[in-house]
Amino acid sequence: MTIGFHILGELYGVDPHTLSYVENIEPIIQKISQDCQFNVLTSSFHQFKPYGVTGFLLLAESHLSIHTWPEEGFLAVDIFSCSSREQAIQAFERLVQAFDPIRFDKRILDRGIAWKNQKALFSKPYKMVKQACGNS
Repeated sequence: MTIGFHILGELYGVDPHTLSYVENIEPIIQKISQDCQFNVLTSSFHQFKPYGVTGFLLLAESHLSIHTWPEEGFLAVDIFSCSSREQAIQAFERLVQAFDPIRFDKRILDRGIAWKNQKALFSKPYKMVKQACGNS
């Protein structure tokens, strides 16, 4: 059992124009989060000058963040979900489809294994996480 699933992704060879501006990035990220049924609590996107974007969705299930380097055709993505592994993987796959990289790397980390293995299952913090996220 885990507390959540954390995907660290790197997309290479993405169209630099797409990666350059918030108005290109934000609608894609918002649509993916909606399609994957994430519950967005708030979001923030920052436009770097002359180009580049950092964006963050605070989710009831945890978070989704992106950072772009248009001059390198590179996008870094971080998806942490305490709801389901499938939901996080689906979001990553949709990001890959949307940005159409030449190559991508993905690492999946199971988060909170040691905590659950240390008999913390009945602690107050665990009960709060379980109530917010359900069983993973």
